[in-house]
Amino acid sequence: MLKIEESSMANPLSFRERLMLLLIVLLTVTVYLQDSGYLRPGSPQRVIDRFHQLFYDSGVWGSTAWLGVPTAQNPNDAWIHQEIIAKVKPDVIVEAGTQYGGSAALWATILEQVNPAGRVITIDIKDQAGAAKNLPIVKEKVDFLIGSSADPAIVAEVTRRVQGKKVLVILDSDHRKDHVLAELKAYAPLVSKDSYLIVQDTNVNGHPVWNSFGPGPMEAVEEFLAGNDQFRPDREAERLMFTMHPNGYLKRVK
Repeated sequence: MLKIEESSMANPLSFRERLMLLLIVLLTVTVYLQDSGYLRPGSPQRVIDRFHQLFYDSGVWGSTAWLGVPTAQNPNDAWIHQEIIAKVKPDVIVEAGTQYGGSAALWATILEQVNPAGRVITIDIKDQAGAAKNLPIVKEKVDFLIGSSADPAIVAEVTRRVQGKKVLVILDSDHRKDHVLAELKAYAPLVSKDSYLIVQDTNVNGHPVWNSFGPGPMEAVEEFLAGNDQFRPDREAERLMFTMHPNGYLKRVK
């Protein structure tokens, strides 16, 4: 019979050694989770940004509608737009980016209550607003222009129509930086003092969503403001904490 010496076998770990090994494993896992952000104490802005990312990535904002017509508007921001329209009481709202016309119908509905004579001019390169055009409020108060909002001919036509009127502008068309910057330069002179130039979707390109978008509305706003002291971001318009247009509610102050 083969005899095996006790000393030739591995000694089992003592209780103290097992406890130390467990503590080392737990410490390693904790450090990893902290570095990954899972256990890092969250600032209010971190929590807001995380919700913003979840909300944006879900795509649910694209399902919003007004009077049955798609708007693709974040409800928080739509509410702020309503407050601004009620405060400014513009004679004309110029909207770049009609898409299906739901947002134009929304602005017109609000405008009807605060300035019954007011109108909405909405611009898009495509005519996709058939359903919206059947709404009574749209028939009564909304004018559609087909073409690029940065086209000098379109800008000239809008300028002609708003002469001498109190104007509010909403930019929600092509979100690439160069296009938005061209819109800002073209339409800023039309905005009345104490009214607003609202640049939508400044959240893309990592602010805090769609990191790979590339330079967009936020970068256009930053460059525009660097050379223009007539506008400043209205932080009060961001008080509901979650906005898809950070730094985008530009109030004309001069």
